[in-house]
Amino acid sequence: MIIVYGHLTAKADTIEEMSRVARAHVERSRGEEGCISHEVTIDSENPLRLVFFERWDDKAALDAHFAQKEARRAFQTMRSLAADPGRMQVYEAEKIAL
Repeated sequence: MIIVYGHLTAKADTIEEMSRVARAHVERSRGEEGCISHEVTIDSENPLRLVFFERWDDKAALDAHFAQKEARRAFQTMRSLAADPGRMQVYEAEKIAL
């Protein structure tokens, strides 16, 4: 499984638009093949910061997601609304039994 964690901080006057674009992106992504989950939340300590958490079946599914025109457009739009460049980290993980 592939896990993606990322965040972007909006400018005070762009948070509503960034949130709208982020929610549409998440909703669209959830229907993609190989998407286990895709979420966006607002940071509890910074209401201008959007936090993304995604789980994908494998790297091929994530690569296909990144290759989609709509995903690239959403990311570019969010970056244009951001106060900072944000951050994204990608991890490979496996489920363990407890």
